Amino acid sequence: MRLWIMICVAMVLAILTAIVVQLHPPGTVRLASGPAGGAYVEEAEDYADILARDGIQVEIIKTAGSVENAQLLEEGQVDAAFLQGGIQVDKNSAEALGAMFYEPVIFLVRNDAVIPGNPALWRGLRINSGAEGSGTAATFREFERAVGLSLSDNTHLSIPYGEAVSALLNGELDIAVYVAPIEAPYLQDAYHEPDLRVLELDHVQAISRRLSHATVVTVPTGGMSLEPVHPPRPVDLIALEARLVVRPDLHPALVNRLTMAAIELYHQQGIITNSGEFPSIEGTGLTVNNTARQLILDGPSTWHNWLPYWVAAQINRVLLLFLPFFFIVVPLFRLLPLAYAYIMRWRVWQHYPEIRQIEEELGNHPSPEELRDMQTHLNELDERLAGLRLPAAYRQGQYDARLHLELVQKRISEMQRLAAGGEPVSTGP
Repeated sequence: MRLWIMICVAMVLAILTAIVVQLHPPGTVRLASGPAGGAYVEEAEDYADILARDGIQVEIIKTAGSVENAQLLEEGQVDAAFLQGGIQVDKNSAEALGAMFYEPVIFLVRNDAVIPGNPALWRGLRINSGAEGSGTAATFREFERAVGLSLSDNTHLSIPYGEAVSALLNGELDIAVYVAPIEAPYLQDAYHEPDLRVLELDHVQAISRRLSHATVVTVPTGGMSLEPVHPPRPVDLIALEARLVVRPDLHPALVNRLTMAAIELYHQQGIITNSGEFPSIEGTGLTVNNTARQLILDGPSTWHNWLPYWVAAQINRVLLLFLPFFFIVVPLFRLLPLAYAYIMRWRVWQHYPEIRQIEEELGNHPSPEELRDMQTHLNELDERLAGLRLPAAYRQGQYDARLHLELVQKRISEMQRLAAGGEPVSTGP
């Protein structure tokens, strides 16, 4: 009995260990951000600080931008990535956690620059439109097509964001294009330059409708800077929605932590966003991860107050893993006593076929030699039965078998006695 208890305990421990291994997330998540000094890197660092509270390390992978991020995600080299709105990624290799924040398309120019507000009229300008592989470059190419410009109409440069302001001030550039959060650090420096301004485009609504995944946001007076006041009056900007995208096979607990971090970072009111506007499951252009969708729409469940985050984050998965335990292991526990009782009785029952065979042979008028062999066989059987070590609850069957065997032995002895007296051998009991 003790052996069976030990086996059952070992089975339960093995199942529980397997469940814990399945549920516990990896300790590291690889997050593709953007170029050094860019807004995405700053966002990634915020995520790293929040996930560190749960002992999760965020490995920030610096890239050229959203286009490279999408490629790394498709190749499985990163677990998560920031993607600018409109950047395409294979839907089989990515799921969205949601849209996270607006990235306005900002055109910085010098105050004294004479540049048409209608971008369809831009010709012969030196435009810093983003490095190859960046989301800014991809967006500006689409912007040019939307307004009817060709690549040869203007000169394109790819000066790093932080250096573009100096290039504008030095007269090396006519327009510096930024697709970034309005609070990006390199933009904050530009807002405080008295010789620079944000170019207000004409026909913003019409242009935004010609761009995929674009909308229009209004920056209030002083929304960029209060000293100096910038912009001096409300201005409409074309904006894209940045998305946080993950691999479909990313551990659910990591999805939970990334989504909860996004809610903490973006749920509050901003200069161009209302409270609760982000993160959003709308407008991602991708399948939204179910765990993220539930958290964004309903918030964390009450389980988060009682269980470790990696269990609460996947409570449905926990139930699925425990279903085999309840429907297979628990019934097995109920069957074990029956199986044990059967085995104990079988240790006695296995001797009955031999006893029965001898009884049948007694009806075939055995010779004295055969009777002696039968008696010897029965003696061996009796020794085997006597040697069985059974729990007290199962010894009654052992006694019954030995009584049965004793009756057969008496019958053989009577037949031997009759045979020795010269009388016919009786086959009766």
